[in-house]
Amino acid sequence: MSAKDKLDNKAQDLAGQAKEKLGKATGDEETKNEGKADQTKSNLKDAGEKVKDAFRD
Repeated sequence: MSAKDKLDNKAQDLAGQAKEKLGKATGDEETKNEGKADQTKSNLKDAGEKVKDAFRD
């Protein structure tokens, strides 16, 4: 996995955490759920990159 991919995934995860917390603080379920979705996407991308790395080695 390239360093850029790792940074992009981490940034998406952190943005998702921030959205989720903002949604919780404001009572906005849509924002909270978007944050959770962003975190899930980030985790899936990270897992996919790890699988690719495993096959490269």
